[in-house]
Amino acid sequence: MKDNSPKLTIVMPAYNEEEALGIFLPEVIAHCQAKNYQLIVVNDGSKDTSKEVLERLLKDRGFSPIHHKVNRGYGGAIKSGIQAATTPYVITIDADGQHRLEDVDNLLEQMEQTEADLIIGSREKGEKSSPYRQLGKWIIRNTAKVLMPLDIYDLNSGMKIYDTELAQKYLKLCPNSMAFSDTITLVFINERCLVQEHPIQINDRMAGESTISTMTAFETIKQILNIVILFNPMRVFFPMAVFFIVVSILWSIRFLLMGRGLSVGAMLGITTGLIFFFLGLLAEQLSIIRRNL
Repeated sequence: MKDNSPKLTIVMPAYNEEEALGIFLPEVIAHCQAKNYQLIVVNDGSKDTSKEVLERLLKDRGFSPIHHKVNRGYGGAIKSGIQAATTPYVITIDADGQHRLEDVDNLLEQMEQTEADLIIGSREKGEKSSPYRQLGKWIIRNTAKVLMPLDIYDLNSGMKIYDTELAQKYLKLCPNSMAFSDTITLVFINERCLVQEHPIQINDRMAGESTISTMTAFETIKQILNIVILFNPMRVFFPMAVFFIVVSILWSIRFLLMGRGLSVGAMLGITTGLIFFFLGLLAEQLSIIRRNL
């Protein structure tokens, strides 16, 4: 007997997107009904009429929105949606209409063919963001590459398709902020999951304005450091330890040759390096304990 149960859940976080939802959501609903997808729209404490728009459009369609009483953040909204998903796969898309529904089908097909754990909708060839945002993404991407092995271009793409069970397992390690997109990818990579990219196209935003700011980039870099320290603390502490010890030894050579012994500055530098090394060892132990909780 053919199994007609849905394979995919579309999760769409929405915050103050009343106008875009009115345009884009009917298309998403129609596509879900045609393809037998589930749909979860998370109203993340919107202050406009997004709640009323969702209730009106989703009423009697077989889909129920999730309403947060207060704004939890982009990551918090996605977490609620993924936790509520019951299908084998779950995909996230933005509520502003930038993502194409045909790419949803393409990523699902790619997921089934490759048996990947996470596929990122890559905007490498079709991204239209400003030079300022491009610079921010470049900084984030290269910071991540310095701190861990990474062969991903579009780390913070909002369109990702996950193995639902794995995504639900790793949600607790991710922040509620915009940094969720980057962090969840790094968690999958560090857990030795199969992570791939597949090209997608991006439309212009249908309405409203983006909430991404300079602080988003700083928050993302902070969360990348948190994830690296969680999974591989020595990646951060060991280079710092080596730096202080090597610089201190090089600094002290001329004093040793003069028969004056180690200077106070050299001893302080070597001690600092050793402190960083032992902090790394301690962080490794705490990391193992935390991941096993």
